[in-house]
Amino acid sequence: MARRERKTTASARTLLAILLCLPLSLRGQVDHPAGSAPPPQTPSPNAAPGSHPPTLDDTIEAGDDEAGQPARKLVNWNEFDLKFTTFRFGAGFLYDFAAFAQDAASKEQIEVHPTPKIRDDRLLFRGLFKTDRNISWSVGILYDVPTKKWLFRQTQVMIALPELWGDIVIGRTKEGVSLNKVMIGYAGWTNERATFSDAMLPILADGVKWLGYAPKKHLIWNLGVYGDRFSKGQTFSTYAHQVAGRVAWVPLMSEASEKVLHIGFNLRYGKPKDEMLQLRTRPEVFESPYFVDTGKFPATQTWISGIEAYYRPRSLLVGTEYFFDNVKSPEKGNPSFNGGDAFISWLPTGEVRVYNTRGGYFDQISPLRPVFSGGPGAWELVGRFSYIDLDSGPVRGGKFWRITPVVNWHMSDNVRLEFVYGYGSLNRFNLVGKTQFFQTRVQLQF
Repeated sequence: MARRERKTTASARTLLAILLCLPLSLRGQVDHPAGSAPPPQTPSPNAAPGSHPPTLDDTIEAGDDEAGQPARKLVNWNEFDLKFTTFRFGAGFLYDFAAFAQDAASKEQIEVHPTPKIRDDRLLFRGLFKTDRNISWSVGILYDVPTKKWLFRQTQVMIALPELWGDIVIGRTKEGVSLNKVMIGYAGWTNERATFSDAMLPILADGVKWLGYAPKKHLIWNLGVYGDRFSKGQTFSTYAHQVAGRVAWVPLMSEASEKVLHIGFNLRYGKPKDEMLQLRTRPEVFESPYFVDTGKFPATQTWISGIEAYYRPRSLLVGTEYFFDNVKSPEKGNPSFNGGDAFISWLPTGEVRVYNTRGGYFDQISPLRPVFSGGPGAWELVGRFSYIDLDSGPVRGGKFWRITPVVNWHMSDNVRLEFVYGYGSLNRFNLVGKTQFFQTRVQLQF
C-alpha cells in the first residue's frame, strides 16, 4: 500500500509540474496583467433595451461562475457599502417538470413517472474588498429540498496576482475542467449538462485554483489542487484529493466581427475516497433515477482527459466536448470510460452569447428587447447530441445516448422559460430501451 501511495503521489506531482511549466514562456508576453485589466467591457447595469452590449468580457470576480451579474439591474436595494467591502446579495430559483414515454424494454430497465420538482433554490452573497490589490469574495448557500438542509456551495476568495498573470481562488469552487462545467449553471444552452459531465466530473471541490490569462499568446489556463477535509458528507465529494487543469487556446476573439474560436485541453488526476469509485448519471433529467451506473468498485486512482472546441460566429454557437476516464483498478481490469456531446445554438432575435476572456467560458443571454420592456425577449433554438459509455470489461454501467432539441425563451435578464424534448436510448441489462422526455423549466434570478 505504501508503494502504491508513493506512485500515486508521484503521478500527481508530475501533472502539477507539467501545468506549472505552462506560463514560464509567457513572461513579458502579457498585454496587461490581472489586477490591472482595461476598463470592463460588460454592459452598463442600466443599459437601455435594444442596445447591443459588447460580446467579450475581460473581467472576473469571485462567484462569477456561480451567478453572473445581470446586464440590466431591476433593483439596487440589494447592494450596500460596508466601508471595508462592497456587499451584494441575490437569489436563484429553478422549478422543473418532466414527463416520460417509455417502450417496453425501457420500462423493464428503469421505470420513471411524471414529476414536478424544485431543481435549485439558493442565496448568493458577494463583494469586493476595498484594498489596493483586487480581492473579491462570494458565498453561496443552497437549500437542498430532499434533505431539507442548507448547504454551502461556491464560497471563496479571489486574489488578483499580476505577478502570476492571473488570480488565485481559495475555497469551495469549480475544479476548472470542461468549459460547460465551468459555466454558470443558470447560463447553459440546455437545462442540464450532458451525461458524461455529471458522471465523471464533480461539480465542486475545496482547495486552491490558479486562473491564468495571456492575451498576447491567446492562452487561458487554470490549475487546481483539492482535498475533501471540509467537504465530507457533501454529494460532490467523491475523491480524497485531486489535481485538475485546463488550457485553452483562443486564436480568434474579435469584438468587431463578434467571432470567437475556443479550443481547450483538460487533464485531471483523482484519488477516489476510500479507494472505491462509482460513476453514475441521470438521463439529463433531474427528476429521473440514474440510468447508467457502474456501482461501487475498487479503484486507487483515475486520470481524466478531454478536449473541447467552440466556435461563435455572432448569434450562432457550435461546440463539442469529449472525455476519457482511465481508472486504475486491477480487480476490474483497469477499465476505461468515455463520453461527450455536440450542440448548436442559434438566437434568431439577434443576441450574442458573451465570452469571458479571463475564465474561458460563455455567459448568460441578455435580451436586446426584454418582454417587460415591450419586446419579444431573446429566443434561442438548440439541438444537442450526447453520449456516455460506462461499459468496460467486467464493469457494466451501461451505454446511453440522447438527442435533445430545446427552445429557450429569455424573457429578461431575470426570467427564463425552457421547453425541452429528448429521445434517448439505454443499452443496459442486455436490453435496449427507448425513452422520450418532455421537460419544462421556470428560471428566476436576481
